[in-house]
Amino acid sequence: MARLIAMLGVLLVLSGPVMAVDNARPERQEQFGDLTIHYNAFASGILQPSVAQATGLIRSKGQAAINITAIKSGKTVPATVSGTVQDLTGRKKPLIFKQISEQGAVNYIAQFAVEPDTSDFYTFTIDVKAGDGDPHTLSFNQQIFTDQ
Repeated sequence: MARLIAMLGVLLVLSGPVMAVDNARPERQEQFGDLTIHYNAFASGILQPSVAQATGLIRSKGQAAINITAIKSGKTVPATVSGTVQDLTGRKKPLIFKQISEQGAVNYIAQFAVEPDTSDFYTFTIDVKAGDGDPHTLSFNQQIFTDQ
């Protein structure tokens, strides 16, 4: 019995990092006072060709994108957005965000290279400053499926 408890303890300790790898919140948002920041990273191959063309994104199994939206009082607001993405080998790359305005909504999208035909985890650190407000940083891990 003691051996079983010890084995379960070791299993729990070893599986903790695996379970914690995708720590992006299910609702994919962070709240900073009256500012809500929505975020989502995804394989760009899932985009419809017309959407990719309209936004200037590349559809490819070797590319992914991250979308950031800053919201105050129920409306999107202009912001300064920057950040980095890091793969599991520790390689960190800067994210270059471009503003996409459509039907009164403002989004910030950046593309980055990923390994094609995989489902790897990436760590994101994103800095957002909406208007003259305080800068805010959010960090999260998210799995990106490029094999679909």
